[in-house]
Amino acid sequence: MRRARWALADGWVMTRRNMSHLVRTPEEMALYFTLPIMFVLVFGYVFGSGMAVPGGGEYREFLLPGVFAMTMLYGMGATGTAVAMDAGRGVVDRFRSMPVARSALLTGRSAADLLRAALEMSVLVVCGLLVGWEWHRGLGRALIAVALVLALRVAITWIGIYLGLVVKNPDTVGTIVFPLAFPLTAVSNVFTAPGLMPGWLGTIAEWNPLSATVAAIRELFGNPGLESGTWATDHALLLAVLWPVVLTAVFAPLSVRHYQRLSR
Repeated sequence: MRRARWALADGWVMTRRNMSHLVRTPEEMALYFTLPIMFVLVFGYVFGSGMAVPGGGEYREFLLPGVFAMTMLYGMGATGTAVAMDAGRGVVDRFRSMPVARSALLTGRSAADLLRAALEMSVLVVCGLLVGWEWHRGLGRALIAVALVLALRVAITWIGIYLGLVVKNPDTVGTIVFPLAFPLTAVSNVFTAPGLMPGWLGTIAEWNPLSATVAAIRELFGNPGLESGTWATDHALLLAVLWPVVLTAVFAPLSVRHYQRLSR
C-alpha cells in the first residue's frame, strides 16, 4: 500500500511537470487545435453542401463527432514527441538516479495527456456549438460520449508512448505519426459514411477503431449519419468500448517493457 501511494504521488508530480510544459508552450496547443478547426471550416462550409448524410440531416452535425475523435488520434504525435525528447535527452537516466517511482514517468505522461484531451474536448465542444452542432439526447448521454472519446485518447496515448520509446528521435516520431494517422482518418466514417464507399473499403472503414467511436458518439449525441445492416455498425457502442481496451492492453505492457529495458 505504501509503495502504491508513493507511485501515485510521484505520478502526480510528473503529471504536473508535463502540464507545466504545456502551459509554457501555448503555441503547441494552438497548433493541434488548428487542424480540426480547419477541417470543420473546409468540410463543413466549403464541401459540406456536396456531402451526403445517411438518412438526411445537417452535415456539420454529422462531421463534428468525427472531428472530436480525429483530434484524439492526432494527439498521438504530441505524446510520442514528448516521450522521445525525454528518452533522447537522458531524462529517463536522470530520474532513475533519483528516489522516484519507476512508473511515474509513464503514468505522469498518460495522466497529463488525459487532462490535455479533456481540455481539447471542452474547446472543441464550444467551437461545435458556435458552428451549429449540438447534442439532442440529454446531458447524460453526451457525457458518456465524451467519456468514450477520452477512452480512445487513453489508448492512443499508450501507442504514442510506445512510439516515443522505440524511436527516441522527436523529429522522426513526428514524421511517422502522420502516415499512420492519416489513413485511419481517411478510411473511416469521419468525413463520409462507409456505406457510400466501395464494398471492401466500406468494410475496412466500419471496423476501424476510429469509426467505432465516431458511430457510437453520433448515436449518443443524437447526430445524423447512423447506419445499420452490418454487425460493426449495429454494435458500434460495444466496439467503442472494446477497441480502447484492446489497444491499451497491447501497447501499455509493450511500453512498460520497453521502458524497463531503456532504464537498464
